[in-house]
Amino acid sequence: MEIKTIGQLLHWSYANLAMAHSAIGTKAKKYGRLRFMIRSRLYSGLTAQTRNSGPLADDERLKMVLPQPCCYCAGRELLSVDHLIPTKRGGANSGDNLVWTCRACNSSKCARDVLEWLADKNQFPPLLLLRRYLKLSIEICRQRDLMAVPLIEAPELPFSLAAPPMTYPPPGALRLWVIKLNKTG
Repeated sequence: MEIKTIGQLLHWSYANLAMAHSAIGTKAKKYGRLRFMIRSRLYSGLTAQTRNSGPLADDERLKMVLPQPCCYCAGRELLSVDHLIPTKRGGANSGDNLVWTCRACNSSKCARDVLEWLADKNQFPPLLLLRRYLKLSIEICRQRDLMAVPLIEAPELPFSLAAPPMTYPPPGALRLWVIKLNKTG
């Protein structure tokens, strides 16, 4: 598949996320036909605007019910909040953009794109963190009317267009959250 626009890039990554989330939910060992159908249908629906990535309010609710360690390293000491998409890069100073973090990770990440920062540490983000990041990225691009803009013409954004994953590791190598959750792994 050739990704040409900002919207296609973000939608493809989000559709892959749904495929991975489904595989983790059923403890699948690999992505099979059903998972590829989930990805294909969601991607088609997102690009045709007949489906959406869901409200950020769902992720806000999760912030209240998930265990609250650092969302990057699972540490529980000296927690503060971090802007997932840094305000220094143009991210919103709003609750939707805030995540729990320890001071060490917050200081290390600084104003970097979280996906690039985690990649430099050879870490794939927990799926629930990635979901929030992608929803925020999609929202920023929708608000700025950038979804149909070709990637080669993309303006500077508060997040890196090179960062959203286009392929995902096998389900067994993924985590839903930074710590193991009781029912979903």
